[in-house]
Amino acid sequence: MKTQVSREAFGVLDDGTPVERWTLESGRGGLRVRVLTYGGIVQTLEAPDRDGTRGQLALGFADLASYVAHGGSYFGALVGRYANRIAGASFPLDGRTHRLTANDGRHSLHGGARNFSRVVWSARETDGGVELHRVSPDGEEGFPGALDVRVTYTLSPDGALHVVSRARTDAPTVVNLTNHTYLHLGGAGGGSACGHELRLAASRYTPVDATGIPLPGAPADVAGTRFDFRTARAVGGGYDHNFVLDGGVAPAPRTVAELHDPRSGRVLELSTTEPGLQLYTADHLDGSLIGSSGVPYGPRAGLALETQHFPDSPNRPDFPGTVLRPGEHYCTQTVYRFSVRPRAAGTP
Repeated sequence: MKTQVSREAFGVLDDGTPVERWTLESGRGGLRVRVLTYGGIVQTLEAPDRDGTRGQLALGFADLASYVAHGGSYFGALVGRYANRIAGASFPLDGRTHRLTANDGRHSLHGGARNFSRVVWSARETDGGVELHRVSPDGEEGFPGALDVRVTYTLSPDGALHVVSRARTDAPTVVNLTNHTYLHLGGAGGGSACGHELRLAASRYTPVDATGIPLPGAPADVAGTRFDFRTARAVGGGYDHNFVLDGGVAPAPRTVAELHDPRSGRVLELSTTEPGLQLYTADHLDGSLIGSSGVPYGPRAGLALETQHFPDSPNRPDFPGTVLRPGEHYCTQTVYRFSVRPRAAGTP
C-alpha cells in the first residue's frame, strides 16, 4: 500500500523563517512518522502495540518554541556535520589543523553550536516520504568545504522507516551524520525505559574518559562486562558509549540491534550500514522538560540508538575513516522496523 505523505505549517522562527511538518503514514503496519524541517527532527513516531493500539514512541515537544529553547536535548534531531565528539574541538587533515566550535567543554559535540539540528532544511516530497536538503557552507562551525547534504525519510511498502543520508563536498572534510531520536517503546512519557531488553551485534566497545572521548588503544572486548548485549537483556542506566558493530562498514543495511518492551510487546529491529552504534540512556533528564504528551521526562525516559562512525575518528587513524573528498559520495543508511511479540505465557 502506498505511503501517504502530507505537509503542514508548524510555526515560524524569530527571524521569520517558516517551519513545516511532514507526515508519513503507512497503511501496512500502522506506522506514522512526523518530520520537521527544523533540524530534520523526527517529532513523532507512532506504532501499534500487541493489542493494535498505536502509541507515540519518540521523545519530543509539542511546539516549535520548545525545540528552539531546548535544542541541547537533541530530541529526534538530525545531527552533523560530525555526530558525537571531536576531542579538543580540532582535527588534522592534509597537514592542516582545523579548529572547531567547542560546545561540550573543550570538545566539539554533534557539529558545534549551530549544528544541523538548529537550522531549517528545504524539503520536497519523494517516493514514500520526504527529502531534506541544505548546503553547509565552507567554514561552518570550523569545518572545511561546502557540504551538500540530502537526507530522506521514507516508509517502505512493508511499513519500515528508512533514513538515508548523502553528501558531497567541494574540499576535503570530515562527515558523520546520524539521527538522535530517543525511543520509549511503551510510549513516550511512560517513565523509565530501563525495562527494555536490548540485543546488540557488538563484540567490542570503545572505553571513554570522563568527557566521553575514547581512550587510547584498541576497542575493548564486551565479554564479562556490563557492555555485553550479545544476548538480549534489560538495559540499565549509565550508558553514553560507542559499540563496535560486528562486520564494520557494510555495503547494505544489516541487522545490528533489537529492542523489546515486554509490557507493550513492541519490538524495534534496527539495521544500518554504519560501523558503530552509540547507546545513550539519557540519564541527564531531570523532569524539567515537558514532552508532547504533557508528562515531564525524567532520567532514562528514552533510549537513543545512534548509528554512526566512532567518536573522535578524525583524530584516530586506527578508527574507520570519516574523511570525504571532492568526487566521493558519502552515504549512510539506517532502517527502523517495528513489530510486536506475543505476551509470554502466565504474564498479565
